[in-house]
Amino acid sequence: MNYGQVAALIDRPLSARSVGWAMHDCPDDVPWHRVVSVRGGCLTDRVMTKASGRQRKRLEGEGVRFEANGRVDMSRYQWQPDEEP
Repeated sequence: MNYGQVAALIDRPLSARSVGWAMHDCPDDVPWHRVVSVRGGCLTDRVMTKASGRQRKRLEGEGVRFEANGRVDMSRYQWQPDEEP
């Protein structure tokens, strides 16, 4: 799932960037790590208060494979809802 998808699903006039900041302080029981950029990149390393590589490690722990460019293959891993919101 990417940040734009979250913005669309909550039916709020938020930008993808706003969703990212809103998710910044999610508790650990919220699967925040499953939300990546539209191109499949981990953006959480940009947040200075979080450990570098944390998102990637969590995704890899769930079996997600990264390409050589450090991104996930969105055609394979992007969540596709059964119905549009």
